[in-house]
Amino acid sequence: MPSLLAPCKIVPVLTWVFVSLSGCSLYYETKAEEMVERQMNAMVFVEGGEFMMGNPGGWSIRSDTIPAHRVVLDDFYIQKYEVTQGDFELFMAVTGYEPSSRFYEKWRTENPKRYRADLPAVASWTDAIRFCNWLGEKTNKPVQLPTEAQWEFAARSRGKMLRYATRNGEAIENETMAPRRIRTRYDEPPFDDLLPHAPGLFPPNPLGLHDMSGNVAEWVRDYYRKDYYEFSPAENPAGPETPAPSSPPDNPYRVLRGGHFKDFIGNTTVTRREEIQNGSSETTGFRCAY
Repeated sequence: MPSLLAPCKIVPVLTWVFVSLSGCSLYYETKAEEMVERQMNAMVFVEGGEFMMGNPGGWSIRSDTIPAHRVVLDDFYIQKYEVTQGDFELFMAVTGYEPSSRFYEKWRTENPKRYRADLPAVASWTDAIRFCNWLGEKTNKPVQLPTEAQWEFAARSRGKMLRYATRNGEAIENETMAPRRIRTRYDEPPFDDLLPHAPGLFPPNPLGLHDMSGNVAEWVRDYYRKDYYEFSPAENPAGPETPAPSSPPDNPYRVLRGGHFKDFIGNTTVTRREEIQNGSSETTGFRCAY
């Protein structure tokens, strides 16, 4: 990965002016260092423990959320907020990283309001991994995307019987979580209503984590297999070792958790799983862990 001393690169950073961002500018090196510190300060300690992972009954209609199964996790840290577009853009600017999707610039031009600095980052699984790994390189910590088990354990406030990752386990629109954003036939571009919220607008779950139900669907580290819960190991499961046989070999399915701002509430439970190929979307985002 390019260092902060890479040659200057001219990039548009959201609503900021066009500026030269790289290691040749002490100012922007400092901004990047401040961002790294802020990202790591937002890590919440999660004491490990045992829980029954998966749908206990009635929390999802998807067959890939069963059976509920015993999982034991070690201690870990996870970010209280979803990573923002502004921080993701700064990471790209100072490292020279190019988004994995060849349509990234096209989408940003067509829908600039979704790429606002304060909204969750529009990132593919690969982009999310690169950002988290970079945080790890800068801090000498093993920063990664959370595993699926870590994500659910944290969303459920250490495995409690909470159906939604909200302050009381309930989904109450505009009170404990964001309402679903729905486009009507009367809407006109640029569809301002079809946006996630800035992270942290609604109260956190009891563990102090925001927006794990709704807002944007979050990438986790694991490959997706529909039947994984049938043979998942109990100790610190890290997902299947290989993709599902049905996965395209050059772009295997990964897992998204938590639902998003276009989903109805039933799709934002703490146990629902979504399989998706690597790619960025207006409805996806991420947070890091270690």
